[in-house]
Amino acid sequence: MDNQHIQSGYVKDARGRLVPQSMVKPIDQLRDQTVESLVGDAKKLQAQMVDFKARVFTEIAAFVEASHEQYGVKVGGNKGNVTLVTFNGQYKVVRQIAEHIAFDERLQAAKELIDECIRKWTEGSSDNIKALINEAFQVDKEGNVNTGRILGLRRLAINDPKWSTAMQAIVDSIRITGSKPYVRIYERDDTTEEYKPISLDLAAL
Repeated sequence: MDNQHIQSGYVKDARGRLVPQSMVKPIDQLRDQTVESLVGDAKKLQAQMVDFKARVFTEIAAFVEASHEQYGVKVGGNKGNVTLVTFNGQYKVVRQIAEHIAFDERLQAAKELIDECIRKWTEGSSDNIKALINEAFQVDKEGNVNTGRILGLRRLAINDPKWSTAMQAIVDSIRITGSKPYVRIYERDDTTEEYKPISLDLAAL
């Protein structure tokens, strides 16, 4: 039952029951008015932010396309990372495309090769490296590995053919499962000359 079908003089409580409005305490009525007013304004602001986000991506894509056209290049303007800076350097807008990465079955082959390396290095090998590798392959509650930790193994300077094969197996196992665009807007601080984000997150204001 929605508010349009509630009998005049009654209000609905949290359980969906109709209660005579005269029985609702003034402080409860004031609470409702306060919350509903704030929620109404929040929804309007949310709608404005949705429209703004769509406009940001559209205008960046249009600018990138116009920039390419001056060189006779026809490239879609909605792909790739882009940083746009004003002529005076005061503001910049950054569009980033974050790719979602997953690993296929070859990651298990990489893990087996790495395990073989560890067994071969048992004597005199670094316990820190062992801990790092074991932690990298730990899974969360959903059974997913930490992408950053797995890819971080490739930065280890280990000169071993089997290790190199394992690192190649990791590279081969990478699959791009999707992408999500982000936009961040910055203003340069005149004192420090550092760019500080113009936050649109209520919690960060």
